[in-house]
Amino acid sequence: MRYLLTLIFMFLLIFGFQFYFIRKTSNTILYLFPRIKLELFKKIRWVTVGFLNLLPIGIILGIIYYFITNDAIEFPPLNNIINYIVVFPFWIYFVILIQSLVFFLLIDIVRLIFYPIYKKHKDRILAGIYKGQFALLVFFTLYVPVRIIYDYNSVEVREVTYHKPVNEKLKSAKIVLISDIQADPYTNEARLSRFVNKVNSLNADLVLIAGDLITSGKHFVETSAKYSGMLKSKNGVYACVGDHDNWVDRSDTERSLKIVEEALAKKNVFMLDNENRYFDINGAKIKVSFVTNTYVETISNSALNIIANGGQKVDFKIFLTHQPRQKLIDAASEHNYNLYLAGHTHGGQITLLFPFIDLSPTIFETQYVKGDFYFGDMLMIVTRGLGMSLAPVRYNATPEITLITFK
Repeated sequence: MRYLLTLIFMFLLIFGFQFYFIRKTSNTILYLFPRIKLELFKKIRWVTVGFLNLLPIGIILGIIYYFITNDAIEFPPLNNIINYIVVFPFWIYFVILIQSLVFFLLIDIVRLIFYPIYKKHKDRILAGIYKGQFALLVFFTLYVPVRIIYDYNSVEVREVTYHKPVNEKLKSAKIVLISDIQADPYTNEARLSRFVNKVNSLNADLVLIAGDLITSGKHFVETSAKYSGMLKSKNGVYACVGDHDNWVDRSDTERSLKIVEEALAKKNVFMLDNENRYFDINGAKIKVSFVTNTYVETISNSALNIIANGGQKVDFKIFLTHQPRQKLIDAASEHNYNLYLAGHTHGGQITLLFPFIDLSPTIFETQYVKGDFYFGDMLMIVTRGLGMSLAPVRYNATPEITLITFK
């Protein structure tokens, strides 16, 4: 029931945003182009909007069909034609919509605040507002699809240097952090191949994966394992557990995780669940704590203390987990870890352009969306990862491979 109510709320929100957007853009176009035939304009508008909403309409019909027949149908189906005709057009349109709405709402708020001045010079100000709104609409209609295509096909290597005192033997070391591979119909073999080749070009001493090797379901477990197994480093490839790694079968998360772990192990990629591992890199001894803290499983304080306090004397300590949670950050800092490595956020995945701030739904979950953060001598790195969830697009959140070096 809760799931159904959440879906209803989401669809109401989607159609509510669209109502406001269509009203604003229609008024703008009709004001600036008064010679347009109103009836023809309305027909074109609703045909266009109807076509762009084939995805949510199809999902709604699928839900209704399920409640009538108790027989689930997959929508959208795994089909490239459907993706290019239905799925991607909707999401590009929806990103244009919400990106434009941020500025349209700002304009309306400013109009409300300065209503006495606005009222006196209504005609002149209104003309300026409509011209500004039209310029924004044209800009985002061009920028959004170009940026989405760029972010879909690109991978950036971001080098981060740990500047605190370290063992001299570490100064030539290279550790690569990746996350959120999330193999699925959209993070396909072409994307995975480009990603793996770029990681391998860095000649890493150690590759660490901050979880989420799949998105969900059983179809892409082997694909993820195959390409993860192609990753190369001198000391192997290791991963912590991510949220989505539990969702091969959402009704049995323990079995799901075992399926993913076994598939990876066959390719010599090791997913560790609340364990410590030790690595010798250029003669320096490194401890990596693989800490599981996901939506499915939260590590207890006692287990966290055992992992953090246990083990051998080392030159450098790394805390690897999926999510950048404050409780874990504080614990890692208190136990004198040098690095805290995480993913999960996708760098915001859909990050709206706005002055002085990155607007993304992710900010409602964590303030650590992407980048580097120091807590005393401990450096936390939140990498943007590769894959996607909920929406099959990235916007102003280019996939990232993080190369960690030492000085």
